[in-house]
Amino acid sequence: RAARRIWDAPRGLPPPLPPQAAAATETATRSVITLKGSVEIVTEFFGFAINSILFQRGIYPPETFDKVAKYGLPMLVSTDEGLKSYLSHVLTQISGWLLEGKVQKLVVVITGADSGETLERWVFNISPDKAAVTGGKSSDKPLKEIQQEIAGIIRQITASVSFLPLLSEPCAFDLLVYADPDAVVPRAWEDSDPRYIKDGEDMQLRSFTTRVHKVSAAVSYRRGDDEDI
Repeated sequence: RAARRIWDAPRGLPPPLPPQAAAATETATRSVITLKGSVEIVTEFFGFAINSILFQRGIYPPETFDKVAKYGLPMLVSTDEGLKSYLSHVLTQISGWLLEGKVQKLVVVITGADSGETLERWVFNISPDKAAVTGGKSSDKPLKEIQQEIAGIIRQITASVSFLPLLSEPCAFDLLVYADPDAVVPRAWEDSDPRYIKDGEDMQLRSFTTRVHKVSAAVSYRRGDDEDI
């Protein structure tokens, strides 16, 4: 799956809801996780992970987040209506691509508002089980076990402030989606470069699997000035 295109989710017009994505609201049962149920689990995780990154890295003011319980953890989610709408539309698009097996990676890119430099790249690699995407294969992995694995990733995001350099300037973020070349892409979305960090440091994080999709997390970051000496 080397062939791919990278798409930047715009802040303007929302992407349309693909017909396939409407089926992604089916929840995973206790004993069987279908493709649709797995898509829901992965998409929901992306929403909480993005919110956690934006809070922990101070991209949005802390007072614009509310605490909710999820994965056995206290989670922080944004109350900013513009951000909520943007994430909802992007995640809806991603869920449609997940159902088709056409998305490979989601990247949260944090850039300096003044310098324009890429400071951090939070990467979520997606590995689907081809038999589940094309043949309807399901998983019997317990939902509780999946949620425990997800909680491990969220804890690492929360602990990131202990090892990531301080963001010393106001920052913005973008969402990049690596999709197959034949994926149907909303007209408002734009081609993007990967926004790599030159001479950056890499930190591999945990992963989780529904046995239909595996999601592996990592973060790349620009070394702080004190590390360049």
